Amino acid sequence: MKLLYELSAKDETVVENAVKPDKGEKLMYCLPFNMLDGNFVKGYMVFTNKKMYKILEGKLLAVYDIIGSSDFKTEVMYGSGGFYAKINGNTTLICQFIVGRNLPRYAVMVKACEILNETGDETPLVNSSPERFCPKCGRPYLHGSQICPFCMKKFDVYMKLWAMTKGLRLAMFFPFIVASIGILVQFGLPVIQRHITDTYLVPKIPIQTDQISGVVWGFASWVALLVTIDLFQRALGVASARLLALASGKFLIMLRTLLYEKIQTLSLSSIQRHSTGELMTRVSNDTGVMQNFIIQQLPSIFTQVISLPIAIVILFVMNWITALFVLVPIPFAIFIITRFWGYIHSKNMRMWRTGTRMQYLLQDILRGIRVVKSFGQEDKEIDKFNNISLEVARQQLIISRIWSTIWPFITTLINSGVYFIIWYAGSLVIGGKITLGMYNQFFSYTNIVYGPLVALANIPNNISNFLTSSSKVFEILEETPEILDIDLPLDIKIEGDISVKKATFGYQSYNPVLENINLEIKAGEMIGLVGHSGSGKTTLINLLMRLYEVNEGEILIDNVNIKDISQEALRSQIGVVLQETFLFTGTVKENIRYSKPYATDEEVIEAARIANAHDFIVNLPEGYNTLVGERGYSMSGGERQRVAIARAVIHNPRILILDEATASLDTETEKLIQDALNKLSQNRTTIAIAHRLSTLRNANKLLVLDKGKVAEFGTHEELLHLKGIYYKLVMAQREMAHQIVGEEDEETA
Repeated sequence: MKLLYELSAKDETVVENAVKPDKGEKLMYCLPFNMLDGNFVKGYMVFTNKKMYKILEGKLLAVYDIIGSSDFKTEVMYGSGGFYAKINGNTTLICQFIVGRNLPRYAVMVKACEILNETGDETPLVNSSPERFCPKCGRPYLHGSQICPFCMKKFDVYMKLWAMTKGLRLAMFFPFIVASIGILVQFGLPVIQRHITDTYLVPKIPIQTDQISGVVWGFASWVALLVTIDLFQRALGVASARLLALASGKFLIMLRTLLYEKIQTLSLSSIQRHSTGELMTRVSNDTGVMQNFIIQQLPSIFTQVISLPIAIVILFVMNWITALFVLVPIPFAIFIITRFWGYIHSKNMRMWRTGTRMQYLLQDILRGIRVVKSFGQEDKEIDKFNNISLEVARQQLIISRIWSTIWPFITTLINSGVYFIIWYAGSLVIGGKITLGMYNQFFSYTNIVYGPLVALANIPNNISNFLTSSSKVFEILEETPEILDIDLPLDIKIEGDISVKKATFGYQSYNPVLENINLEIKAGEMIGLVGHSGSGKTTLINLLMRLYEVNEGEILIDNVNIKDISQEALRSQIGVVLQETFLFTGTVKENIRYSKPYATDEEVIEAARIANAHDFIVNLPEGYNTLVGERGYSMSGGERQRVAIARAVIHNPRILILDEATASLDTETEKLIQDALNKLSQNRTTIAIAHRLSTLRNANKLLVLDKGKVAEFGTHEELLHLKGIYYKLVMAQREMAHQIVGEEDEETA
């Protein structure tokens, strides 16, 4: 996110005169503010390490001290947002801004000003949050991307696409060769037809009786030539279509594979910036738009763009006066099309965005259908979907009405040119100045001129859709993964020693989720992570698996920084049972051996026995070959959890991570699973997160996190003796357990 905007020359002069570098003052941030006294303005707030300067159109409106002020905050007001600070004991509105564009920036400024006041740290904050508006034109980016369809560099897209066609260029360019031949045929056929008409059908000199036989054979030979040309052209078309289908199919497979592979290499934070439906759309729909443009539209555009000027030149060579009649309507038609194109394009973009919102809404409803039904909100969701469907239909109707209104004017203009040609060229035929064959030839070339006008009107829209889809695909392909292996990563065999040293991490660097974490775990130990929701427990295990990178500090495994270990080697030796159990569509057997694809049936069964899953699996309709529904919903929560545990067991990891692994199990099954996990965790480093503290009774030590910091660390007895956070959690759970037992006794009585 941009935090240092560029100033105009006159605003820059104001800053240079106001800021005093000789007194240790230095520029740190510059943000826009957009409202003043109820009016829209274009001003800037300049932040140094000591002061805030409010500048508007070359004038310094106000200066505020950062050092000594307090209670920095942002508030959302009606139609705008405000940045406040308490100065000299009074809460002061520093500036107002447009919420959607600048609220996140001023939220960073709140943190920056607090840091300057509390610690004096003058290191500028960096925010990696993506921009939502184009810095050039101010329009919003396409949903979930950093692409502005109005400011994208179109030539760069073409060059990137050209680079990707290496190895397929000959096959993909063959249709253009066929199109070139088609253009020659298109302009040659009227010449042949003119010759046939003037020589055989309406000859200048009457045909004698003894010449009829020769004339018929001559006429037949020219007809045979026309048939031969037609068959040759069709044969080329068939060959071109087959070759292009083969090449485009390979191109589409290559493009989708590259895109899918790149998505797999992106960091978790990069993937989470996009919705599932959005990524699916890029892999399936956007690549299809690119393929369709290359196969269907590009050769057609090539033909139309080349044919139009050639036909105009030939018409002028044949008869410049008649050619003028052809050209007269064209400027008016182009004027109408271009005059309304911007308006139509904006309507197309609005319809595209509305359609995208409809897709996302449908995706959310289908993914959350259980929640919808659980709360009886079917009617509400139906109304929401109907409303957005009606909006899509309304936008389509508006566009249809525009075209249905504009196009009759265009066709009328074109027909007016045709009528003039009929009159003028017809009078030349009657006067004997041109032949009937020339008349027909002229009309054929006229159709070549007018024909592309219809298609050319849609070319900008087709190109815009192609460029938008291509840019969205290349945006993913060119995204730099936040987590990369070093040039020569280590493929070590992990023993299980873990050392976390002064680790600090925040999803936004200015807002740490974990701060200054120090932790030592010996191989074979079991460590329990305890803390309130949001204290950073899951974030810590994500850092251990290197799904995110620490902002500060380091994490070592066997005295090797995990940044120096290849991601494959690291994660292949870590087994995970997550809080949210996910099973893939497939058989139970396939889900268990997902982490070890070539595991034998005996290994699968043994892993299921350890996870206490074998008994219920053999009672399924097809045992281990029973198909699991989408996300495993055909099983109960406890059954899915046990399959997930079996998946971790067969992995045979050196480090085992359990994130609420027994949360979905009843008390009896939990005991059996806990015994299995105790066996599994022997001689393995185990890190377990559990809100039910009784499941951590076998942990060697417990780490208590509070607001992202290590609050307590020690054994169960040591932490109870401290009577701190852990003690309060244990007492609260014991009290709850007593209440439940008491209620059960009352019901029994």
